[in-house]
Amino acid sequence: NHHILVFLTGQEEIEAMTANIRSITKDPSFSYPPIRVHPLYAALSPNKQLDVFQPGNPNARKVILSTNIAETSVTIPGIKYVIDSGMVKQKFHHPTTGLDMLKVHSISQAQAWQRSGRAGRESEGFCYRAYTKAEFDCMIPNPVPEIMRTNLAGVVLQLLALNINLLTFDLLDKPSTELILEGVEQLKFLGAVDEGDEPVLTDLGKQMALFPLDPRFTKVILSASEFGCIDEVVTIIAFLSGESVFINNLAKKEEAAAAKAKFASSEGDHLTLLNVYKGFNSIGTAKYKFCYDNFLNIRNMEYAIKVRQQLMEICQRCKIPFSSCGDDTEKVRKCFVMGFFMNVAELHRDKKYWTLLKKQVVNIHPSSVVSGSMPPLVLYTELVRTAKTYMRFVMPIEQEWLDTLAPENIRNLSGILDVD
Repeated sequence: NHHILVFLTGQEEIEAMTANIRSITKDPSFSYPPIRVHPLYAALSPNKQLDVFQPGNPNARKVILSTNIAETSVTIPGIKYVIDSGMVKQKFHHPTTGLDMLKVHSISQAQAWQRSGRAGRESEGFCYRAYTKAEFDCMIPNPVPEIMRTNLAGVVLQLLALNINLLTFDLLDKPSTELILEGVEQLKFLGAVDEGDEPVLTDLGKQMALFPLDPRFTKVILSASEFGCIDEVVTIIAFLSGESVFINNLAKKEEAAAAKAKFASSEGDHLTLLNVYKGFNSIGTAKYKFCYDNFLNIRNMEYAIKVRQQLMEICQRCKIPFSSCGDDTEKVRKCFVMGFFMNVAELHRDKKYWTLLKKQVVNIHPSSVVSGSMPPLVLYTELVRTAKTYMRFVMPIEQEWLDTLAPENIRNLSGILDVD
């Protein structure tokens, strides 16, 4: 009657293990007491996450298959045994390519001890580690701090607003010079920093520093005040700021895809998120049922709504008037071009997408609503490397917009790549 907590790396691994265990326990030759398997990861629906904490059948043993969400975020009652794979999936930003890479790698020694501490919090417990003592000794002592593995443009912007140069500032955990310089370069492209040797904020940069956002998102919002589409742009950015609102239910893959297709916009993933918000906002009090029927994570929906409200309040404090473009969503796409002109890829005659800035071959992520089409020119919010290099949150754009709205050094890159 003692429960087991297993640390794995991600949703796919957890779902595969869940299916394997359930298959084994249904076999007629399985002669042990009943086992209830519970997956646990961030993208799981709130109801499914709550199942982990329910007492359930007292004669059944619970097996919880979790990501590192169970390391510190939650305490699950009744756990006596921990099985630690010794691995974790984390995002690392590569300044040379601009890629965010999802890497599966060894945990740190501190994380190993943290995981073992999940066992026996109510009584004596045991931890089974799927790695040797020699492998443990080779682990780094502590996890890599976030400041050393993410895009630093936002951090650089906030510190420059405080008259602090990150290159010379004595931080406890110093990020690489390449990461810092990439952040400064991005701010120069956006017009937030002067072109001189010493990084100094422009008037635009000072205004951008008032928003707790990726500077590219802030540039989009400030552009929206000119185009008259604050309502739409702030809503989309709020939805992009948290975890995905779409539940990736592998057991009901076709049903989930059909539900998402109801919101799909030919103008891309950003406008699809806007459609989700409009549907959610118009449903009245039956919001839980709306989310359940449409495979939407209500917790992530509510988070996005809160972020939207906070951003609207910041706009109000900055004296940015409320505006809406209604159905004229071309204005919304133009605003995103003004903030994400660095994130543009062009379809060439080899039928591959090449990024304009870094000249990398990239693919539209399968989860994108435009993955079945091949727009000649697309904008993306982020690049992620898994099995391939994928563009996530993709929006078709027009060459004319790039020619008129992007800086000259970006404009000149379009169409110059000669690919056989």
